[in-house]
Amino acid sequence: MLIYNYFMVSLTEKRKIDHLKLCTQKDVSFKEKTTLLEFVELNYSCLPEISLKEVDLSTSFLGKNFFFPFLVSAITGGAQISKKVNLDIAKACQEIGIGLGLGSMRAMIENPKIKDTYFVRNVAPDIFVAGNIGVAQLNNYSVQQVDDALQLIEADALAIHVNSAQEAMQPEGDTDFNNLIQKISLFADEINVPVYVKEVGHGISFDVSKKLSQTNIKAVDVQGAGGTSWTRVDSLRHKKSFGEVFRDIGLPTAISIIETKNALNNSGKKIVATGGIRTGLEAVKSIVLGADMVGNALPILKAQQKNGSKGIIEYLKNFKKEMEITSFLLGCKNISELQKQDFVVLGKLKDWLQQ
Repeated sequence: MLIYNYFMVSLTEKRKIDHLKLCTQKDVSFKEKTTLLEFVELNYSCLPEISLKEVDLSTSFLGKNFFFPFLVSAITGGAQISKKVNLDIAKACQEIGIGLGLGSMRAMIENPKIKDTYFVRNVAPDIFVAGNIGVAQLNNYSVQQVDDALQLIEADALAIHVNSAQEAMQPEGDTDFNNLIQKISLFADEINVPVYVKEVGHGISFDVSKKLSQTNIKAVDVQGAGGTSWTRVDSLRHKKSFGEVFRDIGLPTAISIIETKNALNNSGKKIVATGGIRTGLEAVKSIVLGADMVGNALPILKAQQKNGSKGIIEYLKNFKKEMEITSFLLGCKNISELQKQDFVVLGKLKDWLQQ
């Protein structure tokens, strides 16, 4: 449960508290739109010719080993209440052997004294940890400032989040998105750790992925529509009536995976599938469609709120087992074999792709 004195914190902390409170206590999902992964049919085998014990979904991502291909998506940072959330998640990721992304470092760049709300290396010395900055903030900070922040938290990578829809919902939002592909390219060239680009829950299109393919980023996290709607979150926070109009804006996760795969076109860049992925079955479908990694955020946050790191560990173990069983039922021992699987698309997903 979130416990805090709301009137004794800064404006930055209030924003972080509001986001956490809304995500755990309100309906912040898409209203009608789904990931469309329900329209992906896999090639079930009643005689897989392998043992379940042979399934090994271990992998590597941007130089770090993962026990299975799961990256906890960015959740929070910058408020004292964020510290416990991040530490609980990091403890669980360390035990399970996966990675996590931290919330936007904007607050820490402005106030380095709150570094401890992001720093998790004391409980997670070995795992992949990604720092995070909003693409619009690349106009405000130098490469050196962002690099310094990454070093403070001992991050392995930088995630640049692209979130035009969310920013448009915020009265204080940064909505100048001019020439940001050039900024992404600059940071990818000059930052001292690998850089990847992620949405926040509304998907990345073929056109955007094509532009990103020309930069030196190392991965694209599609974070598609169908899970948490950040237009919904910030419209609730600011009580904006037009927020409901844009609640379902974005590209479903399944579409975004397929379009990004086509756009990257064997460029060597990795694809992370997040956005409404709630089961190991959906995760395997995402990998079959072309993803290298999967992840989510809201289920992790809810598990943390319910039972701390123990709740997260239990959730992740179940998720991993679901992925292993699905792989077994396809006769696949590893991720490479999953990515060679045939699949069938039906319904709305088929209609969308045919357009």
